[in-house]
Amino acid sequence: MKTWILAAALMGAPALVLGQSLPTKEPAKKEAASKPAKQGEAIAKVNGVSVPRARQDVVVQQQSQRGMPDNEQTRAMVREELINREVVAQEAQRTGVAKNPQVQTQMEMARQEVLVGAFINDWLRKNPVSDADVQKEYERVKTSTGAREYKARHILVDTEDQAKGLIAELKKGGKFDELASKNSKDTGSAQRGGDLDWNVPGNFDRQFSDAMVKLEKGKYTEAPVQTRFGFHVIQLDDVRPVSFPALNEVRARIQQQLTQHRIEALVKSLRARAKVE
Repeated sequence: MKTWILAAALMGAPALVLGQSLPTKEPAKKEAASKPAKQGEAIAKVNGVSVPRARQDVVVQQQSQRGMPDNEQTRAMVREELINREVVAQEAQRTGVAKNPQVQTQMEMARQEVLVGAFINDWLRKNPVSDADVQKEYERVKTSTGAREYKARHILVDTEDQAKGLIAELKKGGKFDELASKNSKDTGSAQRGGDLDWNVPGNFDRQFSDAMVKLEKGKYTEAPVQTRFGFHVIQLDDVRPVSFPALNEVRARIQQQLTQHRIEALVKSLRARAKVE
């Protein structure tokens, strides 16, 4: 009999490693799954201490979510694992490991993690992200993205006079990419001659995007453009239609993002009501 608990403990992983010992194929005749636990029902006793069936139900449910069958074979293996856990836990108590301050802290953190996860999952069940919410967010992003995306370059400097000087050099025949490489304080794009790659206007500051979309391909701004970052000289290299994904392609991602935003808003509201000293 393999002691999965010892391997899991050494690796610092709370999950069971049952999948390594289960057969890759289910038996030809699938056995009926056990019924949910009754209050106080035990699957074993270890030195007189009961191992509740409820623990088995929880572990089987977790393993079922990973694709394992809920049948008698799985439950028998889980039972053996839980007995192993109880044996080792009792020995840890006997030897005084449980009194170690670091162990007690870890146990409290684990309890807190389970409690927090249970609360958030319960809150999300009561406040789910609906299909209408996903559709609304999809339309919002699609509208804000616009119908076209732009390939632009820029040179970023600290002062308006510096930007005007660069524009004067461009008018004399200076090459935009060379001037960007030598003068732009945006070191990332400067290495590429000021190239910002393809972007939709919404990815830039409003002052930048307003100036960019007014340019013709191959033209540059003849007056400095000021944003919170400094002064820009912008050149538009190309324009093309946006290829926006269908809702079904991004539904799961939007659902996940909206869920995360709701959790963040929940924590923020709870934090605002809490007395933190």
